[in-house]
Amino acid sequence: MAIALYMDVHVPQAITDQLRRRGIDVLTAFDDETQELPDDRLLERVTQLKL
Repeated sequence: MAIALYMDVHVPQAITDQLRRRGIDVLTAFDDETQELPDDRLLERVTQLKL
């Protein structure tokens, strides 16, 4: 089973970069253009994406 993570704006980019280098599927709020959403809406978004 593959691991997929969704990172909000509070996770440092260096962590995201290192996870990606290790083959972890990471989508950031910036990549998804949702960086302005409040946490409850981000949770809804991740649920929609089924990550």
